[in-house]
Amino acid sequence: MGVRFAFTGGREGWVRALLTAVGVGLGVALLLLTTAIPNALRARDHRGSARDDFTYSAKKLPKADDTLIIARTDTTFRDADVRGRLLEPEGTRAPLPPGLGKFPGTGEMVVSPALDELLKSDSGKLLRERLPYRITGTIGQSGLIGPAELAYYAGGKGLENRLTGGGVERIHYFGPSAVIRSDPLDPVLLLLVLIIFVVLLLPVGVFIAAAVRFGGERRDRRLAALRLVGADGRMARRIAGGEALAGALLGLVLGAGFFLAGRQLAALMEVRDISVFPSDLNPSPALVLLVAVAVPAAAVLVTLFALRGVVIEPLGVVRAAQPPRRRLWWRLLLPLGGLALLYPMIGQGSRNGNFNQWLVIGGTVLLLVGVTALLPWVVEAVVARLNSGSVSWQLAVRRLQLSSGTAARMVNGIAVAVAGAIALQMLFAGVEGDYTKSTANDLNRAQLEISLHNDVPLTEAGRQLSKTEGVRRASVISQTSIGERAKEPQTELEVAIGTCAELREVARLTSCREGDVFQIHGSDYDSKTKRFSTPGNTVYFDPAYEGTPNHPVAWKVPSGVKTAGPREDPTGYARGGLLFTSGALPKDAAAGLAQKVFVSLDPSVPDANDHARNTAARLDPLADVWTLASSEQSQQFRSIRTGLFVGATCVLLLIGASLLVSQLEQLRERKKLLSSLVAFGTRRRTLSLSVLWQTAIPIALGLLLASVVGMTLGTVLLKMTGATVRVDWASVLEMTGVGAGVVLLVTLLSLPPLLRLMRPEGLRTE
Repeated sequence: MGVRFAFTGGREGWVRALLTAVGVGLGVALLLLTTAIPNALRARDHRGSARDDFTYSAKKLPKADDTLIIARTDTTFRDADVRGRLLEPEGTRAPLPPGLGKFPGTGEMVVSPALDELLKSDSGKLLRERLPYRITGTIGQSGLIGPAELAYYAGGKGLENRLTGGGVERIHYFGPSAVIRSDPLDPVLLLLVLIIFVVLLLPVGVFIAAAVRFGGERRDRRLAALRLVGADGRMARRIAGGEALAGALLGLVLGAGFFLAGRQLAALMEVRDISVFPSDLNPSPALVLLVAVAVPAAAVLVTLFALRGVVIEPLGVVRAAQPPRRRLWWRLLLPLGGLALLYPMIGQGSRNGNFNQWLVIGGTVLLLVGVTALLPWVVEAVVARLNSGSVSWQLAVRRLQLSSGTAARMVNGIAVAVAGAIALQMLFAGVEGDYTKSTANDLNRAQLEISLHNDVPLTEAGRQLSKTEGVRRASVISQTSIGERAKEPQTELEVAIGTCAELREVARLTSCREGDVFQIHGSDYDSKTKRFSTPGNTVYFDPAYEGTPNHPVAWKVPSGVKTAGPREDPTGYARGGLLFTSGALPKDAAAGLAQKVFVSLDPSVPDANDHARNTAARLDPLADVWTLASSEQSQQFRSIRTGLFVGATCVLLLIGASLLVSQLEQLRERKKLLSSLVAFGTRRRTLSLSVLWQTAIPIALGLLLASVVGMTLGTVLLKMTGATVRVDWASVLEMTGVGAGVVLLVTLLSLPPLLRLMRPEGLRTE
């Protein structure tokens, strides 16, 4: 009978069922999306591993019919990473990269769809200069980790001569290397992952529980009519459960539809450089079955629980009388129980074993669910003491005094989300220092480090980069090594070559003229330096080893080698060894030099970084360009933070959509009352303000409670990790501001329906 009332009870029945279904459907869609994200990330990792092309093996492959020479040409365009490879097959059976139908020829390239679109747009003009290849095709899905990835494969030539340098390797297969091992998550990072899942999923459950109670007052009046025609109390409750079940089942259908629609839109979204193909978003069948069973069951249980304090009699619902005051003692048991579960793990940290996952999940859930239990009591206690004010204020306060529970339910979800977000932000801020280390880079001296290979002319790199748009200064330091013998030397000493100005970037020179040679004293290599700089000794530039095509050049150490002091270069490295001005370098030794360029950029020039990268690519297509940064962060920590942003974005969308549906349901319930107030002369502006106050008061109380619970949970989590406890007030204000902003936006979106409900037609009844 309950299911029939939901769908055949006239407009009132199916509108309520539809609103319930939309609210439940939004929650179900997010649950399905959450269960699909691990599979999507796993699919990304699988495709990424399948195209791995650097084995990092000490054993070098000989040239064969099934070998391929591949060169890494990754680059960065503005803030986006571009994956690039040069390919030179050495035989008919050379392995083909995943996603390619055939090898691109020399001067040709195959690109990802996203890179193709970028290169054809006006914003990709600078990048087109860096990739002077003709596009002949696109990379298939099997060769990309995501639809938004920027990647290309280009045809190479003469790569065999570069095999001795970094970034070039001969391979005979694509796939994961056995040499590389992924490190397991340490206990603190595992704790972060657990808390993220709890914080993101719990608001979804709260929203679903609130959605199944839409239209509760009108439903109870219908149940009173059923009592009048002979139904007993138990039967009325079962009918109410049937109505909730119908809305939840329809919500499952809508949720599946929302998920499928969102799945198709996933290819258009990119969060923190993460994008996924729609086909990757496949929820686990077991988790889908769990959602399909748990959501309807929860809908029935929540409905029966809500009716526990409601007496439905044949002549009315007793809840319309003054309700008893809510009791506080049992509501405090939930957060206290959560703290009791988390307490045994305080001080455990990452060095004292793993955290008990079940205690972490249970304690966090109890603490956050405590928000939903405490908020109705807080709202009731506060609004009972509110009185005088403007007409709109009094209308709002009186409404809240009559149905504070409904108002609290509407904001429970956002309060739980904000409390969890504050705790997470505190935890992230507290442990970030353990996964972030400062670099020795001096960003006042250089912002880019460019490594060029030895076939680039000695002076050309500095000249071309210095005249590049947006470059203030380019200091070229040529590098090589010397050994005590031409082949297989026992020891080597590093050598740097440059002009006097360039050598002063890496050493302290008292005086310098073209033709001078210096030995650096005061470094860790003084004993070796003294041996190699003894006048009359013969040493060899670029000594040869087995399997390398180097051509050593002999040099007899002259008298008059000057002394220099060590100085850190812009990357913080203090070198030792010998320094040569360009005129002092033996003629034949220039062929074995590799150039390192420190580039200082003009921040006022747009895209100065990309102009410098374009010049480096013209000088050497295999140039390595690094952006110098003041700090480096753990890849695992960064990945977890990225996952949090992806999930938080989805939950934020759900919060907004669910609040809007809830607000519309509340307005629909009060349609006749609003029309009556307008008929009596109440201004529409007054009623609009009263609706705003009705939302703002519970939200303000909810955010205040969420801040207290969130900071409490954050403090406990920081004590568990052994980190210093400090409140990140900026994050607290940011999270509460986001929550308040979502509510304000929802209220503004609900004003047009509110104005329509104020029409006199709202008084019509049957």
